[in-house]
Amino acid sequence: MDDKLLEKMIKKSLLQYFGEFEEIPLSDKDYRNLVEKIQDELPRKEEEIHMIIEDIVYEFLTN
Repeated sequence: MDDKLLEKMIKKSLLQYFGEFEEIPLSDKDYRNLVEKIQDELPRKEEEIHMIIEDIVYEFLTN
């Protein structure tokens, strides 16, 4: 899956926690790490992509 599309989906998921794009405290490296984790999980799970992204973003924010 395209990295830019995944990054947009991650940002959309983060909005529920931060409310505004400007308030999201992630670096480019953080986004790359999240994209890599999502791409690793996609072939292993039968869940919808949105659920995988939500789970990984939540895990990232709570650790």
